[in-house]
Amino acid sequence: MGLVTSTEMFKRAYEGGYAIGAFNVNNMEIIQGIVEAAKEEKSQLILQVSAGARKYASPIYLKKLVEAAVEDSGLDIVLHLDHGEDFEICKKCVDDGFTSVMIDASYLPFEENIKLTKQVVEYAHAHGVVVEAELGRLAGVEDAVNVSKEDATYTDPDEAVEFVERTGVDSLAIAIGTSHGAYKFAGEPKLDFERLEIISKKLEGFPLVLHGASTVLPEFVDMCNKYGGDIPGAQGVPEEMLRRAASLGVCKINIDTDLRLAMTAAIRKHLVENPSDFDPRKYLGPARLAIKEMVQHKIKNVLGSSNTNL
Repeated sequence: MGLVTSTEMFKRAYEGGYAIGAFNVNNMEIIQGIVEAAKEEKSQLILQVSAGARKYASPIYLKKLVEAAVEDSGLDIVLHLDHGEDFEICKKCVDDGFTSVMIDASYLPFEENIKLTKQVVEYAHAHGVVVEAELGRLAGVEDAVNVSKEDATYTDPDEAVEFVERTGVDSLAIAIGTSHGAYKFAGEPKLDFERLEIISKKLEGFPLVLHGASTVLPEFVDMCNKYGGDIPGAQGVPEEMLRRAASLGVCKINIDTDLRLAMTAAIRKHLVENPSDFDPRKYLGPARLAIKEMVQHKIKNVLGSSNTNL
C-alpha cells in the first residue's frame, strides 16, 4: 500500500474496459467518505487536489490527510494535482510528494502548449511522477477553470497524436462535449463518441481522461432545492455515456460537482430538520455518509472499477 503513480492502474483499466474515478478533495470528511467507499468496493482510486483546494486547505494538510487515508485503508492511492496552470505549481507538487500532476496549458496555442507540457514532463519524470495534459478546451466554471461556450474547442485527433508523441505525456484529457460544473447541456445531452473512437484508435493503448464528467445526480439536486437551494435545471452527463466512454479508452473520469452536491444536500437537509444543532459533527457526519454512498454508486454502476485494487 502507499502513494503510487497511475501507470499500472491505467494499463489495467484500459485492458479491462473500465475507468478509475478521480475525486476532488477539500477536507477530511470528503476524503474519508471517498476512501471508505473505495475500500468497501476494493477499487483503485485517484484523489486529486485543485488550485482552489490548495488555497482553502493548504497542500500540507491535504497530503497528510491522504497519507492517513492510505495507512488507514490499506489502499494504493494516486495523489494528483488537478488543473495545474503553470510549471511552478506542477514543480511544487512534484517536490511535495504528489505522484501525478496535470499541466493544463490548453488555453495556449498548440505549440506553446507542447512546450510547457514537455517542460513539466521532463521535470516530473526525472522525479518518478507521471503527467496528465489537456488538448482542447472544456466549457464551464469550476474553481480556477472558467471557459465560455464560445471559447470551448473539441480535441483534434491528429493533433492529439502529435501532442502525445512530442511531449511524452502519460495521459491526455480530451474535449468531446463535457463541461465543468452542474450545467453541462442546454438541451439533450450529447458527447462526440465518433471523435473519441478516432482518438482512441489513433492512440491505441494510451490512457485518455474525461473532465467535467459528473452526472449531477437528480436526488441531490432535488434535495438541495427542497431544503433551501436554488439550482434548478442542473444537468450532468448520463451514466450510460460515461460507461461507453470507459469502454473506448477513457481510463480516468473526473468527479467533483457530484461530491459537492451530495455533501451540500446532506448538510442542508440536516440543518433544516434539526435547526438547533450547532455541533459540526452532527451535520458533517451525514455529509460524509452521503459522499460515501454516492462514490460507491459511481464505482459500481458507472466506472466499473470494483474489485480492481486487490
